[in-house]
Amino acid sequence: MKKKVISLMLGATMLTSMLAGCGAQEAPAPAAEVTEEAPAADEAPAAEEAPAAEETAEAAPEESSEPVTLKWAIWDESTTQYWGDIKAAYEAKNPNVTIEMVDLGSTDYMTVLATELSGSGSDFDVVTIKDVPGYATLVQKNAIIPLDDYISADGVDLSKYAGATDQVVVDGKLYELPFRNDFWVLFYNKDIFDAAGVDYPTNDMTWDEYDELARKVTDTSFGSQVYGAHYHTWRSTVQLCAVLDGKHSILDGNYDFMKPYYEMVLNQEKDGVCRKYTDLKTEGLHYSAAFSGGDVAMLNMGSWFIATMMTNLASGEYDSSLCGNWGIVKYPHADGVEPGSTLGTITGLSVTTASDTPDAAWDFVKWVSGEEGAAVMASSGNFPAIMTDEVKAAITTLDGFPTDDASKEALNVSNLYLEVPYGENVSEINSILDSYHGSIMTGEMSIDDGIAAMNTEVSALQ
Repeated sequence: MKKKVISLMLGATMLTSMLAGCGAQEAPAPAAEVTEEAPAADEAPAAEEAPAAEETAEAAPEESSEPVTLKWAIWDESTTQYWGDIKAAYEAKNPNVTIEMVDLGSTDYMTVLATELSGSGSDFDVVTIKDVPGYATLVQKNAIIPLDDYISADGVDLSKYAGATDQVVVDGKLYELPFRNDFWVLFYNKDIFDAAGVDYPTNDMTWDEYDELARKVTDTSFGSQVYGAHYHTWRSTVQLCAVLDGKHSILDGNYDFMKPYYEMVLNQEKDGVCRKYTDLKTEGLHYSAAFSGGDVAMLNMGSWFIATMMTNLASGEYDSSLCGNWGIVKYPHADGVEPGSTLGTITGLSVTTASDTPDAAWDFVKWVSGEEGAAVMASSGNFPAIMTDEVKAAITTLDGFPTDDASKEALNVSNLYLEVPYGENVSEINSILDSYHGSIMTGEMSIDDGIAAMNTEVSALQ
């Protein structure tokens, strides 16, 4: 599909499909909390050595008029608009190709997929990768092929993925290309800042400056409580702030670097700057209800919440007098870290070793993960892995997106650090960090003791 056609499609659909498409989708939880369902990479049975890359990718695929059917594994087809949008757009450009989508459901998707691909009769050509532990399992099962020779032959520029692909390389090889990227930003309620006479958050703000700002807008007066910040109960809202320096990850085995962030959040709890973790767990208060209630000044959350805000304000589900005057800025960062460094989760595509048409499958993967596929994703209000100027314009001009320049600039990501990069035992590491995060936040363990326990248990796995 020519860029001209993509632009026409965006113009015709983005105002109508965004709210309809995103409204039907449930916001994904961070990968740090959703990946435990998939078996860890080291639990996967040993597999025969994968065929050499040159056997599957000697050259870029040539144009062919021969009819091809590609079987594609996905989840939640009926509630996720972009699956059908991608299929329609690619088939329009490639009339000889039929994309056959197979919905495996979102519950235990990666486990079900691994089972499907283990069978001798598997006929999937392209599979969607939902999380990193599941990706590791498919690599170890020899279920997907390395894409490096294809990438080299077609001149795919991996720098457009803001460093995300570097974090899912396995033994020097890349087995997936991302097409969707959800990254973390800072939401804020402009009315609260206006009422307090305090300047808005900025796109270049350290964590110390963020903490100071949260304290300035906090009001602990009984009956007029305003919280300067809010942290959902996911450990990612505290622990993963620490990995934005580009030097650490959840795989390190020593987590002393997380201590300043636990101290910041727990001190904010003590001073009434944010709600207590224990209260949130007891009440089951969702972050969306907290922010839309109009008494939270700042919320660190994923980009998926942008669509939720626009949809629910337009429908009247959220009271616009409480939260209608909102904006976003880039995630805060540590001293010396480049602004725009943020956490992210990716959704990728891989070519299976079972495919009889790997060249055609690669062409589909390359297209969906490239700029044309990115434009299709943006037309339904989703965030693609490649954020071109065209994509940003499509999203920021949607009805309901904040009109200020800072909110538009917030979509520019300089460094994307995956919440869960590739590594052995990543599922077990997730479980350990989740457990001791809860112990620290409830006061069952001190920060020092909780981190020491993380260090001990994770190091024992390595």
